[in-house]
Amino acid sequence: MKYLEKLAQFICKYMTLWVVVISVIAFFYPAPFKPVGKYISYMLGVIMLGMGLTMSLDDFRLILTRPKDVFYGVFFRYLIMPLVGFGVAKMLGLSPALAAGMILLGASPSGTGSNVMTYIAKGDTALSVTVSSVNTILAPVLTTYIFSFLAGGMIPIDIGALLMDIVKIVLIPVGVGVALHTAAPKMVEKLTKVVPAVSVIFIITIMSSVVALNAARMATMALVLCVAVAIHNIAGLVLGYYAGKSVGMSEKKSRAVTFEIGMENSGLAVALALAHLDPMAALPGAVMTVWEYMTGSLLASYWGNKSSREERAEEAEVEVLT
Repeated sequence: MKYLEKLAQFICKYMTLWVVVISVIAFFYPAPFKPVGKYISYMLGVIMLGMGLTMSLDDFRLILTRPKDVFYGVFFRYLIMPLVGFGVAKMLGLSPALAAGMILLGASPSGTGSNVMTYIAKGDTALSVTVSSVNTILAPVLTTYIFSFLAGGMIPIDIGALLMDIVKIVLIPVGVGVALHTAAPKMVEKLTKVVPAVSVIFIITIMSSVVALNAARMATMALVLCVAVAIHNIAGLVLGYYAGKSVGMSEKKSRAVTFEIGMENSGLAVALALAHLDPMAALPGAVMTVWEYMTGSLLASYWGNKSSREERAEEAEVEVLT
């Protein structure tokens, strides 16, 4: 078991590197990766099950003790990012498929990495976990109808089918995971040491398949796609931080909200795009998987180091005074 744990840590530590390397291979040699596309929704279901295993009923306690903070986190998540996705698509004049992909990405719930980034940044981790949990539970309704409202004029959308897919891919696996965590916490505690690595492997597999399916198109639109994703992500991080500050949140709470808004469940956006839209619509989510972990980790490290310096300075000041 210890060997598996070390292997899992190694896989997770270099996730961004694996995504980039495998995606490059899939771009130049797409054939072996294309058949994986039809299994993406199942792989994402496993990822969501893994997320559910890390959640417990306690994660929802803040809804009762700090309802205002949770409300703001969820409200800003589903207000800011869909509008940013829509605005970026219009500003850059993206094709209908890519524009729909950007909006779908923005309308998706928070990404699972937001909790880790908040922890590294020394933000309010409890708030981050609760907001992520609530965002995910509300995704079948909010993601479906926000996406339909903003992108319905660009491409045909089957609202009922989209909603049911989110229920099957997200809500049911997460619910099963929470139930298992509640019923058998000791067993789940052992599993959660290797589950993140399984999720990373599936994320890498999903991304490589998306790249393979769109290799020819990516060669002609790589620049505009990367620009669109970069603007989308950076705008989310900046607006998320100042949205928290605008309603009087503390520095720690604002950092949590920053990552809840700026880091997205790109895997869900990819799976839904492949199932219901043109394969090209999955590209923003695929690129975002790499990009958001780079920007998120850089910002989290900066904030974490800043807080550590401030804490050391305060301790030194106390020593001088005493």
